[in-house]
Amino acid sequence: MGMPRAFRSRPLPLQEPASRGSITMASSMTDSHRRFLQVLMSNGIIDAAEARRLHRFFCEQHKVYYAHDKLDDFIGIINTYLRPLFMEIRKGRSEDNGKIFYALVNLAITEATKVASDYAENELELFKKTMDLIVESESGYASSTNILNLSDKLQSKKMRKKEVEHVLQKFVQDKWLSERHGEYTLHTRCIMELDQYICETYQDVKKCNICHSLAIQGQFCETCGIKMHLPCTAKYFKSQPEPRCPHCNDIWPHDTRDLVQPDSHLSPRIPRTPRRISSSEPK
Repeated sequence: MGMPRAFRSRPLPLQEPASRGSITMASSMTDSHRRFLQVLMSNGIIDAAEARRLHRFFCEQHKVYYAHDKLDDFIGIINTYLRPLFMEIRKGRSEDNGKIFYALVNLAITEATKVASDYAENELELFKKTMDLIVESESGYASSTNILNLSDKLQSKKMRKKEVEHVLQKFVQDKWLSERHGEYTLHTRCIMELDQYICETYQDVKKCNICHSLAIQGQFCETCGIKMHLPCTAKYFKSQPEPRCPHCNDIWPHDTRDLVQPDSHLSPRIPRTPRRISSSEPK
């Protein structure tokens, strides 16, 4: 499920800063790439704004050519060295608000049970059952109450509810889950790393009809069954007075007025069961 925390935090060997002089064009790993990777290993995931800031800072510090639109090329160089180690820096979007993130993912681990060694067997089982609740729900969220009720359903070793609360905090801290007002969903990092496992394990899981990424949270068409992320829905229907499904052209049965636009600075609301609207209701 992820890279062991001890490995993620292990510092990379850094050379001394390059001597002052002419700026070089980087076609292979430099200290700027190593420093960027070291920060990402420590954090697991960073948003695009922070990635751009680090890209510029390390390139300027180590006298490597910098261009604001070359971040993906810069990361591509790092990935050429990571892939033989079955690792990769992957780019993805938050299901909450559409913000872009970069995460360091382990390509060799595709099963949720093969999680980092700092989780006990019953903790891994709790995560798997929690993921079941989240992925199989209509909203893409699981309530703390439903997760706490899993405590006596674990096959490996039962947990007290206080222990479950503690483990949930660990999952949130390690960025496998996100929590808001007692509701839990999969963290962006978790979706980016476990994309393949989720698609293979949950046959009914869908991908967004707009961005074609895995869609845990979202709205769906009751006629043809397609699903769209909430930010993708908001962007697609932004200028449509009568939203219609992009696939079957039927009236979109959910309210889209309060959805958060991609890259919005507003706090996204927790999506409950979507409120359905009729074609005669004012938009």
